[in-house]
Amino acid sequence: MIIDPKQEERIYYILTGIVAPRPIAFISTKSSKGVHNLAPFSFFNAVSAIPPTIVVGIGRYIDSKPKDTLLNIEETGEFVVNIVSNEIVEAMNMTAAEFPNDVDEFEIAGLTKAPSIHIDPPRVAESPVQLECKLKQVIQIGEGSTESGLVIAEILLIHLKDDIIVNNRIDNSKLNPVGRLSGGMYAYTNETLYLKRPIYP
Repeated sequence: MIIDPKQEERIYYILTGIVAPRPIAFISTKSSKGVHNLAPFSFFNAVSAIPPTIVVGIGRYIDSKPKDTLLNIEETGEFVVNIVSNEIVEAMNMTAAEFPNDVDEFEIAGLTKAPSIHIDPPRVAESPVQLECKLKQVIQIGEGSTESGLVIAEILLIHLKDDIIVNNRIDNSKLNPVGRLSGGMYAYTNETLYLKRPIYP
């Protein structure tokens, strides 16, 4: 089978099924009016260590309404990426609905707000890792109702729960990050494979 993305209406479902598992950015923001927002995004990754930089792809609209997360990030320039672990995956899923912009998804999911240090939006206290982020740039991708914003941000501060650190490294078996597959499918990362990187003599 050969697929032409320009002629395939289901390209989102095909693409998210192919590029998997994807890490989840559970993003907390605060609007310019002071309303807290919490939502998950799986077009997310780290792209640089120096400076520490992450990217997140966020659709601009849903049903012709601007998405709160992207709007808040552009208005305030600040957000937190909370890493999703096994323990909070169901709470994360509760925030994935398109709520009115005056709804606080922390309350919907029963999650606790923890104050950030360098930025205003709160962190998810139950998340094992939280990244305080400062917006660097939003690159427009597409246009019209299907427009997305590629958010590029620098990590200002990383909060880690002590018990996920073993021998000065992150122990993934203790972090238990959850990956996104296609549709409503997710992947646990309890089983891992170690491969030694080869060295050219």
